[in-house]
Amino acid sequence: GHCRLLCKPSALAQHLVRSLGRSGALRGGRWPWPRWPRLQMLWQLLQPPEPEPVVARELLQLPDAGLVALDWLVGPWEAVGGGAGVSSPVLVLIPNAAGKVTGLLLQLGLRALERGFTPVIFNRRGHNGCPLTTPRLQPFGDSGDLREAVTYLRCRHPSASLLAVSEGSGSGLLLAYLGESGSSSRLAAAACLSPIFRGRDWFEARMPWLYEWPLLLHLKQGLSRYMGSLDEAVDMDRLLGSRSLRELEETLFCRTRTRPTSWECYWERNEPLRDVDEVAVPVLCLCSADDPVRGPPAQSLPRELFRSSPYFFLLLTPHGGHCSFPRRGPGHCWAHEAVLEYFRAMAEFVRTEERRKGLPRPR
Repeated sequence: GHCRLLCKPSALAQHLVRSLGRSGALRGGRWPWPRWPRLQMLWQLLQPPEPEPVVARELLQLPDAGLVALDWLVGPWEAVGGGAGVSSPVLVLIPNAAGKVTGLLLQLGLRALERGFTPVIFNRRGHNGCPLTTPRLQPFGDSGDLREAVTYLRCRHPSASLLAVSEGSGSGLLLAYLGESGSSSRLAAAACLSPIFRGRDWFEARMPWLYEWPLLLHLKQGLSRYMGSLDEAVDMDRLLGSRSLRELEETLFCRTRTRPTSWECYWERNEPLRDVDEVAVPVLCLCSADDPVRGPPAQSLPRELFRSSPYFFLLLTPHGGHCSFPRRGPGHCWAHEAVLEYFRAMAEFVRTEERRKGLPRPR
């Protein structure tokens, strides 16, 4: 499908190339508008998941009494033949930074459920109906809450592999977590769909209005529910009057009443790739050259990272828009099949290496 895999040569990279080549995931059907990425994005965002998933919500209390929500995809049973087992791989789905759970993310969860995974959506504080019990939200690249959630999932499923996949700007959180945690991330592998690698540049460059305004309105609608609890820390009038995602982000996390900081200092602590040299698990990044949200590949893709790090793999396609990767027929998005095949290939590679070296499988 004219895709290119950019990575540092290794046995793992060779295994991944063979697995993706055999799977046929990259040979999706033809798309009638290959050069209209904004139309692709709009069409894909409006597609509801088929069938409608059944979700069971669990609230996880954090050390500072804050709450995050874990939404377990548990059905419909007729679509999955009885659901995943107790030791099935747990797949953590991370929505975009606005907390919008798109139909595409739900479709990925359903496909994973059909393949025997246990999918769960991680919702940040105050996002997607999660109660806000503290006067603070989660900054763009603050991985503390995700670390608590992963630790809980490891305790709840001690014998299962933990995997994670992020969508769009939500990849900033996943990449920051992997860098901060290093070899202690507890994840076996991760994947990012249309990731945002440079957070500050992305906010300052702005996005097409077709994408920015719906996300801005979605964020304001969610934040307006917590005017009382946030008013002591944030200027709510200024926040709800924001005319860009950058202005909203700056008001929410930099111009606070209690601990104001500069835009530069904020990004020193929240850039997704600030600790990228510490990442110690395989990460597949699926990107499109015509992504209208991320920006031009020459400025927005850190190609040197994929050439130098043995853990990062860039699957680059000429057409696919932002998180769309569309195709005709069931599923609509070929990237979902590629991600699930990638996770299967990683597990197969690990088992092969353990047998070759005679290592006992960790309990």
